Amino acid sequence: MLPQYSFVIPIYNEESNIPELARRLSEVANHLDGETEFVFINDGSRDRSLELLRGLQDYDPRFCYLSLARNFGHQVAVTAGLNFVRGQAIIVIDADLQDPPELALDMIAQWQQGYQVVYAQRIKRYKENWLKRFYAYWFYRILKRLADIEIPTDTGDFCLMDRQVVDILNGMPERNRYLRGLRSWVGLQQTSILFERNARFAGERKYTFRKSFSLALNGIISFSRVPLRLATYLGLIAAALALIMAVMVLYWRLFPANSPLTGYATILIAVFFLGAVQLVCIGILGEYIGRIYEEVKGRPLYVLSEVGGFTSQKE
Repeated sequence: MLPQYSFVIPIYNEESNIPELARRLSEVANHLDGETEFVFINDGSRDRSLELLRGLQDYDPRFCYLSLARNFGHQVAVTAGLNFVRGQAIIVIDADLQDPPELALDMIAQWQQGYQVVYAQRIKRYKENWLKRFYAYWFYRILKRLADIEIPTDTGDFCLMDRQVVDILNGMPERNRYLRGLRSWVGLQQTSILFERNARFAGERKYTFRKSFSLALNGIISFSRVPLRLATYLGLIAAALALIMAVMVLYWRLFPANSPLTGYATILIAVFFLGAVQLVCIGILGEYIGRIYEEVKGRPLYVLSEVGGFTSQKE
Protein backbone atom coordinates (compact mmCIF):
# COMPACT_ATOMS: atom_id res chain seq x y z
CA MET A 1 0.00 0.00 0.00
CA LEU A 2 1.39 3.40 -0.97
CA PRO A 3 1.78 5.86 1.91
CA GLN A 4 -0.49 8.86 2.25
CA TYR A 5 2.16 11.00 3.95
CA SER A 6 5.88 11.28 3.25
CA PHE A 7 8.56 13.07 5.26
CA VAL A 8 11.77 14.17 3.54
CA ILE A 9 14.69 14.63 5.95
CA PRO A 10 18.19 15.54 4.68
CA ILE A 11 21.00 14.26 6.92
CA TYR A 12 24.56 15.50 7.20
CA ASN A 13 26.50 14.42 10.30
CA GLU A 14 23.41 14.24 12.51
CA GLU A 15 24.10 11.09 14.55
CA SER A 16 23.30 12.88 17.81
CA ASN A 17 19.88 14.02 16.53
CA ILE A 18 18.63 10.96 14.64
CA PRO A 19 17.33 8.89 17.63
CA GLU A 20 15.29 11.77 19.08
CA LEU A 21 14.11 12.82 15.62
CA ALA A 22 12.94 9.26 14.85
CA ARG A 23 11.07 9.07 18.15
CA ARG A 24 9.22 12.34 17.58
CA LEU A 25 8.44 11.49 13.96
CA SER A 26 6.98 8.15 15.06
CA GLU A 27 4.74 9.93 17.57
CA VAL A 28 3.53 12.28 14.84
CA ALA A 29 2.78 9.32 12.55
CA ASN A 30 0.67 7.72 15.27
CA HIS A 31 -1.73 10.70 15.05
CA LEU A 32 -2.15 10.55 11.27
CA ASP A 33 -5.05 9.00 9.42
CA GLY A 34 -3.00 7.21 6.77
CA GLU A 35 0.18 5.28 6.07
CA THR A 36 3.40 7.23 6.52
CA GLU A 37 6.95 6.93 5.21
CA PHE A 38 10.07 8.72 6.38
CA VAL A 39 12.69 9.28 3.68
CA PHE A 40 16.12 10.17 5.08
CA ILE A 41 18.80 11.36 2.67
CA ASN A 42 22.33 10.81 3.90
CA ASP A 43 24.27 13.61 2.22
CA GLY A 44 27.78 12.20 2.51
CA SER A 45 27.88 12.12 6.32
CA ARG A 46 31.23 11.28 7.93
CA ASP A 47 29.85 10.15 11.29
CA ARG A 48 27.56 7.22 12.18
CA SER A 49 24.47 8.73 10.56
CA LEU A 50 24.23 6.11 7.80
CA GLU A 51 24.69 3.28 10.31
CA LEU A 52 21.84 4.65 12.42
CA LEU A 53 19.60 5.00 9.35
CA ARG A 54 20.23 1.35 8.47
CA GLY A 55 19.24 0.39 12.01
CA LEU A 56 16.04 2.44 11.81
CA GLN A 57 15.07 0.76 8.55
CA ASP A 58 15.66 -2.71 10.03
CA TYR A 59 13.56 -1.80 13.06
CA ASP A 60 10.67 -0.05 11.28
CA PRO A 61 9.95 -0.40 7.53
CA ARG A 62 8.41 3.07 7.48
CA PHE A 63 11.95 4.47 7.72
CA CYS A 64 13.59 4.55 4.29
CA TYR A 65 16.90 6.08 3.35
CA LEU A 66 18.97 7.20 0.41
CA SER A 67 22.73 7.55 0.72
CA LEU A 68 24.43 9.92 -1.68
CA ALA A 69 27.92 9.06 -2.93
CA ARG A 70 29.31 12.31 -1.47
CA ASN A 71 28.13 15.59 -0.02
CA PHE A 72 26.07 17.24 -2.77
CA GLY A 73 24.52 19.95 -0.61
CA HIS A 74 21.27 20.49 1.26
CA GLN A 75 19.11 21.55 -1.70
CA VAL A 76 20.23 18.59 -3.82
CA ALA A 77 19.64 16.19 -0.92
CA VAL A 78 16.07 17.45 -0.53
CA THR A 79 15.60 17.14 -4.30
CA ALA A 80 16.74 13.50 -4.15
CA GLY A 81 14.17 12.81 -1.46
CA LEU A 82 11.42 14.46 -3.48
CA ASN A 83 12.33 12.23 -6.42
CA PHE A 84 11.68 9.11 -4.32
CA VAL A 85 8.71 9.94 -2.09
CA ARG A 86 5.43 8.14 -2.78
CA GLY A 87 2.95 10.00 -0.58
CA GLN A 88 0.24 12.47 -1.50
CA ALA A 89 1.32 15.02 1.12
CA ILE A 90 5.07 15.55 1.43
CA ILE A 91 6.63 17.30 4.42
CA VAL A 92 10.22 18.61 4.14
CA ILE A 93 11.96 19.03 7.50
CA ASP A 94 15.54 19.35 8.72
CA ALA A 95 17.09 16.85 11.13
CA ASP A 96 18.32 19.29 13.78
CA LEU A 97 14.87 19.61 15.41
CA GLN A 98 14.88 23.38 15.12
CA ASP A 99 11.71 22.84 13.10
CA PRO A 100 9.33 20.90 15.38
CA PRO A 101 7.99 17.71 13.71
CA GLU A 102 4.71 18.15 15.61
CA LEU A 103 3.92 21.19 13.46
CA ALA A 104 3.38 18.77 10.58
CA LEU A 105 -0.02 17.92 12.09
CA ASP A 106 -1.14 21.53 11.64
CA MET A 107 0.25 21.56 8.10
CA ILE A 108 -1.67 18.42 7.23
CA ALA A 109 -4.87 19.97 8.63
CA GLN A 110 -4.39 22.91 6.24
CA TRP A 111 -3.67 20.51 3.36
CA GLN A 112 -6.89 18.65 4.08
CA GLN A 113 -8.72 21.97 3.74
CA GLY A 114 -7.44 22.31 0.16
CA TYR A 115 -4.09 24.11 0.41
CA GLN A 116 -1.37 22.62 -1.78
CA VAL A 117 1.63 24.33 -0.16
CA VAL A 118 1.80 25.03 3.57
CA TYR A 119 5.04 26.69 4.62
CA ALA A 120 6.26 27.38 8.15
CA GLN A 121 6.97 31.07 8.77
CA ARG A 122 9.35 31.96 11.61
CA ILE A 123 8.30 34.66 14.04
CA LYS A 124 11.13 34.08 16.50
CA ARG A 125 14.53 32.36 16.52
CA TYR A 126 15.99 30.96 19.72
CA LYS A 127 19.73 30.83 20.48
CA GLU A 128 20.88 32.37 17.22
CA ASN A 129 23.43 35.17 17.37
CA TRP A 130 22.42 38.68 16.41
CA LEU A 131 24.49 38.61 13.22
CA LYS A 132 22.64 35.53 11.94
CA ARG A 133 19.26 37.08 12.78
CA PHE A 134 20.26 40.39 11.19
CA TYR A 135 21.51 38.72 8.04
CA ALA A 136 18.43 36.47 7.71
CA TYR A 137 15.98 39.32 8.35
CA TRP A 138 17.41 41.57 5.64
CA PHE A 139 18.09 38.81 3.14
CA TYR A 140 14.43 37.74 2.98
CA ARG A 141 13.25 41.31 2.59
CA ILE A 142 15.81 42.16 -0.07
CA LEU A 143 14.93 38.97 -1.94
CA LYS A 144 11.24 39.84 -1.76
CA ARG A 145 11.93 43.24 -3.32
CA LEU A 146 14.23 41.92 -6.03
CA ALA A 147 12.52 38.65 -7.01
CA ASP A 148 10.21 38.44 -10.00
CA ILE A 149 7.78 36.36 -7.92
CA GLU A 150 6.35 36.67 -4.43
CA ILE A 151 8.62 34.72 -2.04
CA PRO A 152 7.37 34.84 1.57
CA THR A 153 9.72 36.31 4.16
CA ASP A 154 11.21 34.32 7.06
CA THR A 155 10.49 30.93 5.53
CA GLY A 156 12.87 28.02 5.10
CA ASP A 157 12.49 24.62 3.49
CA PHE A 158 10.20 23.38 6.29
CA CYS A 159 6.87 22.95 4.52
CA LEU A 160 4.19 20.61 3.25
CA MET A 161 3.66 20.18 -0.48
CA ASP A 162 0.92 18.38 -2.33
CA ARG A 163 1.79 15.55 -4.73
CA GLN A 164 0.96 17.80 -7.68
CA VAL A 165 3.48 20.42 -6.52
CA VAL A 166 6.21 17.82 -5.97
CA ASP A 167 5.63 16.35 -9.43
CA ILE A 168 6.06 19.81 -10.94
CA LEU A 169 9.28 20.38 -8.96
CA ASN A 170 10.61 16.98 -10.03
CA GLY A 171 9.99 17.95 -13.65
CA MET A 172 12.10 21.10 -13.39
CA PRO A 173 15.51 20.49 -15.03
CA GLU A 174 17.47 23.30 -13.39
CA ARG A 175 20.51 22.40 -11.29
CA ASN A 176 21.04 25.45 -9.04
CA ARG A 177 17.93 24.85 -7.01
CA TYR A 178 16.45 27.24 -4.48
CA LEU A 179 13.49 25.14 -3.37
CA ARG A 180 11.66 27.74 -1.31
CA GLY A 181 11.65 29.96 -4.40
CA LEU A 182 10.63 27.15 -6.75
CA ARG A 183 7.62 26.20 -4.64
CA SER A 184 6.51 29.87 -4.72
CA TRP A 185 7.00 29.95 -8.50
CA VAL A 186 4.60 26.99 -8.87
CA GLY A 187 1.77 29.01 -7.37
CA LEU A 188 -1.48 27.11 -6.63
CA GLN A 189 -3.11 27.41 -3.19
CA GLN A 190 -0.52 28.37 -0.56
CA THR A 191 -0.73 29.40 3.06
CA SER A 192 1.54 29.83 6.08
CA ILE A 193 1.75 28.59 9.65
CA LEU A 194 3.55 30.80 12.16
CA PHE A 195 5.97 29.18 14.61
CA GLU A 196 8.90 29.90 16.88
CA ARG A 197 12.10 28.21 15.74
CA ASN A 198 13.79 26.22 18.47
CA ALA A 199 17.48 25.94 19.19
CA ARG A 200 19.34 23.00 17.65
CA PHE A 201 18.72 19.83 19.69
CA ALA A 202 22.34 18.61 19.53
CA GLY A 203 25.47 18.94 17.45
CA GLU A 204 26.85 21.87 15.48
CA ARG A 205 24.99 23.86 12.87
CA LYS A 206 25.80 22.88 9.30
CA TYR A 207 24.89 26.10 7.53
CA THR A 208 28.00 28.20 8.00
CA PHE A 209 28.03 31.85 6.96
CA ARG A 210 29.70 30.89 3.67
CA LYS A 211 27.00 28.31 2.87
CA SER A 212 24.22 30.68 3.91
CA PHE A 213 25.68 33.45 1.76
CA SER A 214 25.98 31.05 -1.20
CA LEU A 215 22.34 29.98 -0.80
CA ALA A 216 21.24 33.61 -0.53
CA LEU A 217 23.17 34.56 -3.66
CA ASN A 218 21.69 31.58 -5.50
CA GLY A 219 18.19 32.63 -4.49
CA ILE A 220 18.65 36.19 -5.76
CA ILE A 221 20.27 35.18 -9.05
CA SER A 222 17.74 32.38 -9.68
CA PHE A 223 14.70 34.61 -9.27
CA SER A 224 15.79 38.12 -10.18
CA ARG A 225 17.25 39.98 -13.15
CA VAL A 226 17.80 43.11 -11.08
CA PRO A 227 21.57 42.49 -10.67
CA LEU A 228 21.92 42.49 -14.47
CA ARG A 229 20.01 45.75 -14.67
CA LEU A 230 22.22 47.11 -11.89
CA ALA A 231 25.28 46.36 -14.01
CA THR A 232 23.70 48.32 -16.87
CA TYR A 233 22.88 51.25 -14.59
CA LEU A 234 26.40 51.28 -13.14
CA GLY A 235 27.83 51.33 -16.66
CA LEU A 236 25.63 54.27 -17.65
CA ILE A 237 26.51 56.20 -14.49
CA ALA A 238 30.22 55.53 -15.02
CA ALA A 239 29.98 56.67 -18.63
CA ALA A 240 28.21 59.89 -17.63
CA LEU A 241 30.77 60.65 -14.92
CA ALA A 242 33.63 59.89 -17.31
CA LEU A 243 32.17 62.33 -19.85
CA ILE A 244 31.83 65.04 -17.20
CA MET A 245 35.41 64.48 -16.07
CA ALA A 246 36.67 64.64 -19.67
CA VAL A 247 34.99 68.01 -20.16
CA MET A 248 36.40 69.28 -16.85
CA VAL A 249 39.94 68.14 -17.70
CA LEU A 250 39.75 69.87 -21.09
CA TYR A 251 38.48 73.07 -19.51
CA TRP A 252 41.13 73.07 -16.78
CA ARG A 253 43.88 72.48 -19.31
CA LEU A 254 42.88 75.16 -21.81
CA PHE A 255 41.41 78.08 -19.90
CA PRO A 256 42.40 78.79 -16.25
CA ALA A 257 45.79 80.35 -15.69
CA ASN A 258 46.38 78.38 -12.52
CA SER A 259 44.82 74.98 -13.29
CA PRO A 260 43.55 73.01 -10.28
CA LEU A 261 44.42 69.86 -12.23
CA THR A 262 47.80 69.14 -10.66
CA GLY A 263 49.57 65.80 -10.69
CA TYR A 264 47.84 62.52 -11.35
CA ALA A 265 45.37 62.38 -8.46
CA THR A 266 42.28 63.12 -10.57
CA ILE A 267 43.33 60.68 -13.26
CA LEU A 268 43.99 57.92 -10.71
CA ILE A 269 40.62 58.46 -9.03
CA ALA A 270 38.87 58.18 -12.40
CA VAL A 271 40.82 55.04 -13.34
CA PHE A 272 40.11 53.35 -10.01
CA PHE A 273 36.42 54.25 -10.16
CA LEU A 274 35.97 52.96 -13.70
CA GLY A 275 37.97 49.84 -12.90
CA ALA A 276 35.80 49.10 -9.87
CA VAL A 277 32.60 49.51 -11.90
CA GLN A 278 33.94 47.20 -14.59
CA LEU A 279 34.92 44.52 -12.08
CA VAL A 280 31.51 44.68 -10.37
CA CYS A 281 29.73 44.34 -13.71
CA ILE A 282 31.98 41.48 -14.81
CA GLY A 283 31.35 39.74 -11.48
CA ILE A 284 27.59 40.01 -11.88
CA LEU A 285 27.75 38.69 -15.44
CA GLY A 286 30.07 35.91 -14.27
CA GLU A 287 27.52 34.70 -11.72
CA TYR A 288 24.84 34.33 -14.39
CA ILE A 289 27.22 32.83 -16.97
CA GLY A 290 28.47 30.37 -14.35
CA ARG A 291 24.94 29.10 -13.86
CA ILE A 292 24.49 28.71 -17.60
CA TYR A 293 27.73 26.71 -17.62
CA GLU A 294 26.43 24.42 -14.86
CA GLU A 295 23.14 23.86 -16.68
CA VAL A 296 24.60 23.00 -20.10
CA LYS A 297 26.97 20.34 -18.73
CA GLY A 298 23.97 18.11 -18.09
CA ARG A 299 25.50 16.08 -15.27
CA PRO A 300 23.11 14.27 -12.89
CA LEU A 301 22.17 16.23 -9.80
CA TYR A 302 23.38 13.47 -7.48
CA VAL A 303 24.79 9.94 -7.38
CA LEU A 304 23.33 7.27 -5.09
CA SER A 305 25.57 4.81 -3.31
CA GLU A 306 22.88 2.98 -1.32
CA VAL A 307 19.09 2.80 -1.10
CA GLY A 308 17.16 1.14 1.70
CA GLY A 309 13.49 0.56 2.35
CA PHE A 310 12.04 1.15 -1.13
CA THR A 311 10.35 -1.68 -2.97
CA SER A 312 11.76 -0.45 -6.28
CA GLN A 313 14.71 1.81 -6.92
CA LYS A 314 14.47 4.78 -9.21
CA GLU A 315 17.26 5.88 -11.52
